[in-house]
Amino acid sequence: MTMQTVYLLIPLAPLFGALVAGLFGRAVGRTGAHVVTIAGVAVSLAGSIWVFFDVLAGNTFNGTVYTWLTSGDLRLEVGFLIDSLTATMMLVVTSVSLMVHVYTIGYMHDDPGYQRFFAYISLFTFSMLMLVMSNNFLQLFFGWEAVGLVSYLLIGFWYKRPTATYANLKAFLVNRVGDFGFLLGIGLVLAFFGTLDYQAVFERAPSMADAGIELLPGTTWSLVTVTCILLFIGAMGKSAQFPLHVWLPDSMEGPTPISALIHAATMVTAGIFMVARMSPLFELSDTALSVVLVTGAITALFMGLLGIVQNDIKRVVAYSTLSQLGYMTVALGASAYSVAIFHLMTHAFFKALLFLAAGSVIIGMHHNQDIRWMGGVRRYMPVTWITSLIGSLALIGTPFLSGFYSKDSIIIAVSEAGIAGAGFATFAVVAGVFITAFYSFRMYFLVFHGEERYHLKPHDPHDEHGHDDHGHAGKPHESPWVVTLPLVALAVPSVVIGYLALSPMVLGNWFDGAIFVAEGHGALEHLRAHTHGPLEMALHGFVTAPFWLALAGVVLAWYLYLKRPDLPAAIAARMKGLHALLLGKYYIDELYAFLFRDGLRKVGSFLWKVGDVKLIDGVMVNGSAWVVGQVARLSRQLQSGYLYTYAFTMLIGVLGLLLLWLARTRAVF
Repeated sequence: MTMQTVYLLIPLAPLFGALVAGLFGRAVGRTGAHVVTIAGVAVSLAGSIWVFFDVLAGNTFNGTVYTWLTSGDLRLEVGFLIDSLTATMMLVVTSVSLMVHVYTIGYMHDDPGYQRFFAYISLFTFSMLMLVMSNNFLQLFFGWEAVGLVSYLLIGFWYKRPTATYANLKAFLVNRVGDFGFLLGIGLVLAFFGTLDYQAVFERAPSMADAGIELLPGTTWSLVTVTCILLFIGAMGKSAQFPLHVWLPDSMEGPTPISALIHAATMVTAGIFMVARMSPLFELSDTALSVVLVTGAITALFMGLLGIVQNDIKRVVAYSTLSQLGYMTVALGASAYSVAIFHLMTHAFFKALLFLAAGSVIIGMHHNQDIRWMGGVRRYMPVTWITSLIGSLALIGTPFLSGFYSKDSIIIAVSEAGIAGAGFATFAVVAGVFITAFYSFRMYFLVFHGEERYHLKPHDPHDEHGHDDHGHAGKPHESPWVVTLPLVALAVPSVVIGYLALSPMVLGNWFDGAIFVAEGHGALEHLRAHTHGPLEMALHGFVTAPFWLALAGVVLAWYLYLKRPDLPAAIAARMKGLHALLLGKYYIDELYAFLFRDGLRKVGSFLWKVGDVKLIDGVMVNGSAWVVGQVARLSRQLQSGYLYTYAFTMLIGVLGLLLLWLARTRAVF
């Protein structure tokens, strides 16, 4: 089998599974649906591992698979770019997807849409692979829109629930805002570079560094800066960066497996991957890099703060995802692209673990998602407890665990970025360490330790699956093996992948040829100069400020929620304004509703009442009809039908003309 055949097999295997489960779901049944989709993703993972080792041996590929359209010199193609960046993303996507597929067997076992769900998640895997394997902007945009479409279908999977349909529509519309900017950026690339092929664009980019574009008459902007910012707007939507972040927390209305697959490990990282892939363009504009840096810093800090006041177990993890995506974006802005991809990879494993563990808790708690009504779950769900602890420790950056290496690398790199906004970004990522530790272990302690509170929860007829829970029948229980096995499998890389991958991905040359960094951007070089290996970095981590900040966050969470559980309510009462601001999510949703939903409705109402009813219908249509009617009425008075009336009128006309002629003649003489 040639490598080109393997490249084709990797995305097409999940597509085949999706088609079988989606079109022939009734014929193959539940077992057939999950067997064919899991087999497809397993084949894709095996192929990705093969490709990974092939790239490791120094073999890359950049070629066309299919020519879709040719117009003059423009060729629109489907093609693959297989290098170290692609191979890394392929491994992350397929491995996490396989774990989610297996987990879904247990989580969705009694759902009537079982086959449909497997078809969706397998279709998503195909779409994401097409995105990361693309070698041109056209295919990138195809994968970009395809993952957005499948995300829409999965968030609204329980389409009979109004909250789910609202959430998927919100996600769809917000992403369209980002995609509009993304499409404009691609349009500028095509207009000024004359091609959509990555390699050709990157080769011509240095010659376009000083090119300008007039967005407004008389005002010249840097072409590269405008293009990069427009492309990044697309990333802001897909990767949920401020201010286009509002869709991701609401997307928790979808089933938990897709929260892990789409909103933790894969789709939301598409924007991070895209910016890293476009590094030859972004490196030509410090302005664009500053925009990326500051946007990521705002997201990392302020979205993390919102996790402190959340009570839904999935929403706590969702805001954690927003914050960590901010960290990745900060690394991109600091020109530490390899560090951003490194954190993308480590985060994919421990955040997928945390989401799936949250789903396991929901199952064990009879579909209760409110952490205020849990407590003491550790003794009933030991596997879920220990894997959740591992995921939480990795998330907060505990030395030797995967999250430590990637998060501390970001902090070191951004402190040496040397571009506008680096100071604020450094403060944001350092402060975010304490915030992350606090909200993570607030959730951990409330769920797994302390007094059992699940029997005190008021009856809520709407659980995650839309079922009636009938008041929580019985104590918590451990989830079945198809749920706990993926937790254990994801816990392993959450512990070791950072230690193993730091040297080749960050300190080594794994991404050479795939990622470009300009000479003046030395953040990554500074990191390499001050880091001598994973063991030394971890040992040194115990004496650094981020470790002590994380420890302080854990201790404070323990004190407030286990030692003195009465204090959080008292503090919230004393700080009502701040607490209300955080509960209201900074009222950004309300602002958008006022400006866009209500504002556009008022503009539309004004245009209808004034523009349509009064101007168009009233003046132009009805007004012109009235004028014609009046002219016709006057004309009708002159049309008597009598010959002598017409003769008299003609005489009057002739007399008038003679008088006019005499007047003009007298004026001449």
